[in-house]
Amino acid sequence: MNLYVPIVILGILALGFAGFSVVMGSLTGPKRWNRARLESYECGIEPTPQPVGGGRFPVKYYLTAMLFIVFDIEIIFLYPWAVAFDHLGMFGLVEMVLFIVTVLIAYAYVWRRGGLEWD
Repeated sequence: MNLYVPIVILGILALGFAGFSVVMGSLTGPKRWNRARLESYECGIEPTPQPVGGGRFPVKYYLTAMLFIVFDIEIIFLYPWAVAFDHLGMFGLVEMVLFIVTVLIAYAYVWRRGGLEWD
């Protein structure tokens, strides 16, 4: 049980810092609301207008999200594999090659659908 004490302390510190940041931001932040502050923020560019009842997102949005998830999952699985490569042997190598081929198929699909073009 003593091994978990530092992890619990770190979790408590993280929650305390998050709570402190939210409370201090609401207490010290400006209270004036205007139209520009209530609009959605799109990475420094003018937001595209949306219909009142919502609207359909373009397919490019979903392709970008899929590409992010593909690379995120790839990194999550590649790091532990690289650390334990010596212990896995040939089985680990074959499994990782199959995994990378699967990721490359998803990458080729996104590339073919135009998910990498920024226009």
